[in-house]
Amino acid sequence: MSLQRQAIPSRFQTKLVERALTGLAQYELSGTVTSLARISIPSTKSGGEALLVSLRNAKVSLVEWDPERYGISTISIHLYERDDTQGNPWDPDLEDQVSYLIVDPRSRCAALKFGARHLAILPFHQHGDDLAMDDYDSDIDGDKPKPTISHAKSTQDNGTRDKTPYGASFVVSMLALEPSLLHPRHLAFLYEYREPTFGILSSQIASSISLFPERHDTLSYTVITLDLEQRASTALLSVSNLPYDLSKVVPLGAPTGGALLIGDNELIHVDQAGKTNGVAVNGFAKTGTSFALADQSDLRLRLEGAAIEPLGPDSSELLLIMATGELAIVGFRIDGRSVSGLTVRRVLEQNGGGTLLAGPSCASCLGRGRMFVGSEDADSVVLGWSRRLDKLKRQRSTTEMEANEEVDISDVEDDIDDDDDDLYAAPSTEKKKEVVPTPATSDQTDDYRFRAHDYLENFGPIRAVALGKPPKALVNDNKTTTTTDDRELLAAVGRGRAGALTTFRQAIDPYVLEQHLLPNVTRFFPVSTFKSSEGLQRDRDSFHNYILASTTKTESDPRSAAYSLTSSGLKEVQDTDFDPEAGATLDVGTLHSGSRIIQVLSSELRSYDANFGLAQIFPLADEATGAEPKIVGASFADPYLLLIRDDEKITLLRVDESGDLDEVEQDPSLQGKTFRSGSLYDDIKGVFRLESELETEDDTGTVLMFLLTVEGGLQIFCLPSLERYVYKADGLSFLPPFLTPEFFVRRSQAKESLVQILVTDLGDVSQKAPYLMLRSATDDAIIYQPFQSPKPGTRDTTLHFLKISNPRFTKNSTSLGYDEDEEKTQEPMRAISDCNGYSTVFLPGESPAFILKSASSPPRMLNLRGGTVQSLMGLNTSKCPKGFAYLDEKGSVIFAQLPANFRFHTSWLTHKVRLGEDVHAVDYHEPTATCVIGVSRKVDFQLPEDETHPEWTSESTSFLPQIEQGSIKLLDQRICAIIDEYPLSTAEVVMCIKTMHLEISEHTQERQTLVAIGTAIIRGEDLPALGRIYVFNVIKVVPELDRPETGHRLKLIAKEEVKGAVTALSEVGTQGFLLAAQGQKCMVRGLKEDGSLLPVAFMDMQCYTSVVKELKGTGMCLIGDVVKGCWFAGYFEEPYQLRLFGKSANQMEVLAADFLPNGKSLYLIVADADSVIHILQFDPEHPKSLTGHLLLPLTSFHTGSFPTTTTLLPSSSPQKTLLLTSATGSLATLSALTPSAHRTLSALQSHLQSTLPHPLGLNPKAYRYVDGGQEGLAGSRGGVVDGMIVRRWMEGGRWRWWGEGGGEGGVRGVRECLGEVLGKGVEGLL
Repeated sequence: MSLQRQAIPSRFQTKLVERALTGLAQYELSGTVTSLARISIPSTKSGGEALLVSLRNAKVSLVEWDPERYGISTISIHLYERDDTQGNPWDPDLEDQVSYLIVDPRSRCAALKFGARHLAILPFHQHGDDLAMDDYDSDIDGDKPKPTISHAKSTQDNGTRDKTPYGASFVVSMLALEPSLLHPRHLAFLYEYREPTFGILSSQIASSISLFPERHDTLSYTVITLDLEQRASTALLSVSNLPYDLSKVVPLGAPTGGALLIGDNELIHVDQAGKTNGVAVNGFAKTGTSFALADQSDLRLRLEGAAIEPLGPDSSELLLIMATGELAIVGFRIDGRSVSGLTVRRVLEQNGGGTLLAGPSCASCLGRGRMFVGSEDADSVVLGWSRRLDKLKRQRSTTEMEANEEVDISDVEDDIDDDDDDLYAAPSTEKKKEVVPTPATSDQTDDYRFRAHDYLENFGPIRAVALGKPPKALVNDNKTTTTTDDRELLAAVGRGRAGALTTFRQAIDPYVLEQHLLPNVTRFFPVSTFKSSEGLQRDRDSFHNYILASTTKTESDPRSAAYSLTSSGLKEVQDTDFDPEAGATLDVGTLHSGSRIIQVLSSELRSYDANFGLAQIFPLADEATGAEPKIVGASFADPYLLLIRDDEKITLLRVDESGDLDEVEQDPSLQGKTFRSGSLYDDIKGVFRLESELETEDDTGTVLMFLLTVEGGLQIFCLPSLERYVYKADGLSFLPPFLTPEFFVRRSQAKESLVQILVTDLGDVSQKAPYLMLRSATDDAIIYQPFQSPKPGTRDTTLHFLKISNPRFTKNSTSLGYDEDEEKTQEPMRAISDCNGYSTVFLPGESPAFILKSASSPPRMLNLRGGTVQSLMGLNTSKCPKGFAYLDEKGSVIFAQLPANFRFHTSWLTHKVRLGEDVHAVDYHEPTATCVIGVSRKVDFQLPEDETHPEWTSESTSFLPQIEQGSIKLLDQRICAIIDEYPLSTAEVVMCIKTMHLEISEHTQERQTLVAIGTAIIRGEDLPALGRIYVFNVIKVVPELDRPETGHRLKLIAKEEVKGAVTALSEVGTQGFLLAAQGQKCMVRGLKEDGSLLPVAFMDMQCYTSVVKELKGTGMCLIGDVVKGCWFAGYFEEPYQLRLFGKSANQMEVLAADFLPNGKSLYLIVADADSVIHILQFDPEHPKSLTGHLLLPLTSFHTGSFPTTTTLLPSSSPQKTLLLTSATGSLATLSALTPSAHRTLSALQSHLQSTLPHPLGLNPKAYRYVDGGQEGLAGSRGGVVDGMIVRRWMEGGRWRWWGEGGGEGGVRGVRECLGEVLGKGVEGLL
């Protein structure tokens, strides 16, 4: 669940914003969300509306935004899952039926439709419930009565009305509302009624395509008003004999009113009096219904899965979004208050009709000219539009507008007067604005122009995955990437035009541009200088001029060096005042608008001009004691410089108008305090809103000084004043979830050892915000987000900090301890203001990582691949623009950039290559570094000429059905472009692709890496499916001119047509054969030299097979289907045969499965259609296995996501990892645990489930529980540990960390276990 805020441009802003969505919060839910609805309640903490969230299994949560905690707060949770709500014995289970939530437009109640025909009504308190005060006139009605609460709400227990915003809910059968609602199709609350009123689409008999001639107009539309006081209902009107394919009721507000019924082939409007108007949008509507419809069949629209939303809060026009992503405008001809007709017109491609790539899952209007369109098959889009006014006539015209002017559609408004109606709710006393009715002529198709404001990236559904390797650069490109043996994940995602190939990487592979060997360098600092103080007016993106490095030949002889950055490389600076023997450089920065270079040494500061002319030497000495403390840290914020000393004191310097450094006088009370670290931040945006009470108008500033005390507290000073802090929080080292000035734990000493504090901006080019970051002695990073919390009873705010979840565990966190000497030499976190457009922070060390944040996501920590990094700094040169430079463990200084075209808004690096077609399968051909992809597109199907069917030639419809047309494509990874294509036959679709090491010669036993492809030829439901097996080789050819990447082509080696679809392929055995699931058989085939595939062994499966896997090189095969379950078989080569070893004891719909070996144990992981993972074991020695004939069910685990693939990741370690993907785009791993690790993590999981707050009041334990599947037949003692729970170990305060009291190894033991299981993730495997 993600909360996004829209950055709305001003009304007169003609240029669209670059980024329209900003992420506020993100929550992982232990449930499946089915609906979201906003509702107004009398009072909320934020003063706005509340949110109702419905979940699977008839649950509803009421939440609100809590500005004091900067997150959502759960008000209540309502459960309606009861045994007595189950209807007939043959009705589907509650979890298998669709439930959705609707809310009354005036927020008087909400209704949850669940089960076959049940409604849960939840009333809400509203001011003036019993009186319709909108039409009140004081001259006629006298004094206005006081608002009252309805009787239904007043019957609550004493005090309940004041404590809860809702009344007592009740469940009612829809048959009790109206006996004719036997088969409800859809319902919605309607506008403009005094009481909550439903519009219900239903039928008395079940619709059936097979009985279409007798049941083609079976639906009825019924309007029922609900009396919340009496819990009674009244039917107001009913319209019968409606088309059978109507599926949705869309309520319409003023001025249109009534409801719009959406079908597959038509749209029908029903007004408040029951008058109907309809329009047919394709040719099938004429044959599908006898209902009178206006003919617009030439549009040829397909409305299955379409969504419709108003084009603004006061607009009478609707935006129709079809399942293909196409757009259309629905308009109404309005005569007074009556609708006389409907018109539908397409949005042309040149006007943004192709902005959406796939169909919507939801849509919501965001106000004037903006709409959020969510999708399960493509990226979600913030859709914006404008309208041309040259063809529109305004009735209220005080100002003439120029022709062809584009303005927001909501600006086209007129004032109208509405008459009161006794039946409907009274209109508002404010004057309503009339929208000009839509012209019916076709010349209005270019009225609207649509465009995308912003995207929320979606990686679902993942349909196939493959393991690849990062590509090497082209030969004619001087840029080269780092060469590693690591792999990347290639996934086929999306549907339709949104089909794409997405690359996932677990760590950042730097794009290396230059590499320099600087002897004995321990750290370095790029510097950008200006000739004078006029640099403040110059571009902040100016290139770096110099690099200052700290070199150390021996510990007793620290030195420094200065290099100039030239087009030819690094050149050491000569003939300047720079003194290499002055000592080791600890830090470097620029002050005085970039005209002064400040070199921080251990005992003094040196100030240089832009040409390294020495301007000042500032020795660090205590004048009172004569001591010479050493500098251990520094922080720059023009015009200030903060120094951290080894005696745990601070020194603050300020540059004057001439560029010289002067020490800022400290208050005596501050001189006696000790600090471990500090950071300066220029709060030019006023995020912290901190001001010193002692500040004068002549001495104000925006620079804040953040200090970390030795005791672990936080103090903030508003510079230049050092007399008193402006903010203090002594409980920082307890790492509370919410840090406030008042927070402190009195009865605990469980503090975290903090060694560094850093305050800087994080974000991308569209949105940046300050964050407070801490680094612990165990090398963990803790991130806090500042926010303003309102003070109760006032309009003032106070500064609070919210801890951001960071589940990353460093490799060396379990071995590091708190040692003062080590801390002072440890390289600190470094802020980079512009790294490929990101403001980021880097953590050097054994586990180097970037902290990156995009506008729509929270901060993420991504590891930098390549080993230990001693130092890293931002770098901006002509050869390395907006990049970075780092010092690796070999002593080389490397200039690099973040990988191009990758995004960093998830815990993985992602790069999506749009293909514009459905992607069914993919695999990686390693010898040529190419990807083989199976795609398809929709094409019109025309009946062929057939002598036995002469009636086919008389087909005259222009609205043709569509079928899949497949093809095989070869993609070059280096440039992400298609370089070859092999077309398939009509109605032939790729089902699976596997790269195999097959034997190509029976005589020489030569083997080659080939690509095997299985297809299905689907000719219709009245004809059996056929299949083909293709074997391709990717060969080298002479590339095309100016296209060096086209040096590879697909060459067909073998093609075999078989009976039945080829649904799965796998390499099998040690002789280079392949195992194919073809039809209802699994067959082992060998490639012959004549291009045929010779069958050598088979097994009759009696049904179609969904998955075939072999444990590489062993001959052990796992076979699964959606009817009988999982089969475990073995392939023998002498003689050739497939033999069944065992099968699952229970039937299950197997969608994906794979092996998971662990030492001497062999586990089979099966994912079924109920989103459940079953862990089976083959153990013939167990008595319950019947000598191995039954696979032992060990445990089950509910994932909540529809599974698509399972992949065993290659690893030399005996502990293997299984990668699982889902239709929602999520990735997960499954690994076997040692007994001690399982005990520790199971105990940690139980602790966190009971102590951590869970959004929406959901139960994570119940969410993962599978009835009857936790213990299984084998009676195993342990289940699956939920990694999403245990990774939240550090979310709570330090005093609440499980293991603090001892436990199994204490905190160190827990950290070691989490670091082993979660810290590495799949890094090293991917």
